Amino acid sequence: MLSAEKLSEISNKIKEVVSGSPLGDVEKNMHALLKSVFTKMELVSREEFDVQAEVLVNTRQKLEQLEAKLVALEALIQANQVAEQGK
Repeated sequence: MLSAEKLSEISNKIKEVVSGSPLGDVEKNMHALLKSVFTKMELVSREEFDVQAEVLVNTRQKLEQLEAKLVALEALIQANQVAEQGK
């Protein structure tokens, strides 16, 4: 089995070869290309998605509260109209 030192040495040699060859440029170009494509696709990070999901939950709760208030106000108006007609 190879020692950690030998593995590290092999890894460093591979990095040297790749960085000095066109493969290093290809890697940089691929990274830039993928970043550009993802930007055009308007992808968001998981963190941003989670934040927006929480905002949506809060907005939905507030909407439900407002709908309940509206129903109560409409019932109150209806009751007042009935009372006015009874006079």
